Amino acid sequence: MNDDPTRVRWFKSSYSQGGSDCVEVAFLDGGEVGVRDSKDPTGPALVFAMDEWEAFAAGAGSGKLRRR
Repeated sequence: MNDDPTRVRWFKSSYSQGGSDCVEVAFLDGGEVGVRDSKDPTGPALVFAMDEWEAFAAGAGSGKLRRR
C-alpha cells in the first residue's frame, strides 16, 4: 500500500451503526482496496486488488460466504 494510511479516507459499512468493532475499507490509488480493523486504525491493513475485493463483496452480498 503506497498510500499514507493516515491520509486515506477510511469508511465503515452503514450497517455498523457506529460501533467500534468494525472493518474499515478504503479505495486506494492504483485501484487497490485497503481493509483494516477499526479498533486499531494505526495497525496493519490488508490490501486487495479490485477484482479480489469485488469477488469478496459479491460473495458476502449473496450470502455465499460462510465460516469454516
